[in-house]
Amino acid sequence: MKNNTFLTIHGIIYAFFGFALFFIPDYLWPIYGLEVNDQYARFLSQHNSIFLGGIAAIIYFFRNVEAQSESAQSLFKGLVVTNILGVIITLYACVNGIFVGFGWSDPAFFGVLTGISFWQLKRNT
Repeated sequence: MKNNTFLTIHGIIYAFFGFALFFIPDYLWPIYGLEVNDQYARFLSQHNSIFLGGIAAIIYFFRNVEAQSESAQSLFKGLVVTNILGVIITLYACVNGIFVGFGWSDPAFFGVLTGISFWQLKRNT
């Protein structure tokens, strides 16, 4: 897949979840088995959207990075690490009963993003 296409899709995914965590946390979190029961929980969800939105913005601004450049390799390494952290943290939430129901999709989701990010990294080396 071309870097531009890959990064555009990856950025849209992160932006989508960033917007969802900011605008509809009361709807989104119960799908994962979490309850948003006060203004502080809602704010923490909205606070997390800063990072998802930031990652989406970085990906967007680097979407035209030259293939096989040092910048491309660094960007893809960063995405691999970010998504591995997503696997670890969401798997922890599932194993400890924090995420239930649809929550089990999160480690799989981050696993897929890790795999395709790693594949894109290898393609650019």
